Amino acid sequence: MVLPDHWIRSMAKTKRMISPYAEQGRRKGRISYGASSYGYDFRLADEYKIPDFGGMKISDPKKMDRLPFEDFKGRSCVIPPNSFVLGRSLEYFRIPRDILVLCQGKSTYARCGVIVNVTPLEPEWEGYITVSLVNASPVPARVYSGEGIAQCVFLRAESDCTVSYADRKGKYQAQQQIRLARV
Repeated sequence: MVLPDHWIRSMAKTKRMISPYAEQGRRKGRISYGASSYGYDFRLADEYKIPDFGGMKISDPKKMDRLPFEDFKGRSCVIPPNSFVLGRSLEYFRIPRDILVLCQGKSTYARCGVIVNVTPLEPEWEGYITVSLVNASPVPARVYSGEGIAQCVFLRAESDCTVSYADRKGKYQAQQQIRLARV
C-alpha cells in the first residue's frame, strides 16, 4: 500500500523518519521539495563528489577506490556532459521495519537530461541518501543545492520483514556523507 502525506508527516514528526522535514509549499524560483500527496521530495545537500576520469579506461564498481573524486561544496554543481557526480540528500532518513521506499528523479531535471539514480531505501535503513546525478546531455548541466532532486514513495508491507537492513548490518547503514561503491 502506498502511504499518504498525513502518514509521512506523522512519522516524520513523531519518529524522526525524515529530518529536517519540510512541508509542501510553493517556493518561487526554486525546484519544489517537501511533502507531496503520496510521498516526499527530498533536497540535495551542498556536498558533491566529482570523478576525475583522466587516465581511466574503465569504470569498475569493484574498484571505485581507484577512481579519484574531487570533493566540492557549493550552492550548485555543474555536471560535465555525458558524465556524473555523486551528491547526497539534505534530509536524514530512518525507515521503519515495515516500509520500503522507492525514489525517482524529479521531472524538472529529467527534462534537462539529468537522470537521478537512487536505490531503494530498505526496511530499517537509515542515513543520508547518496545519489548519482547523471548528465545524459551533450552540454554541461547544473543541479541546485537545497532544492528538490527526487521524490520518495513509501510502501507499507502487510507484515514486518524477516531480516531488515539493520539486521544484516548493511554496508551503507547510518551513512553521514557521500559513500562510494563498496563491495
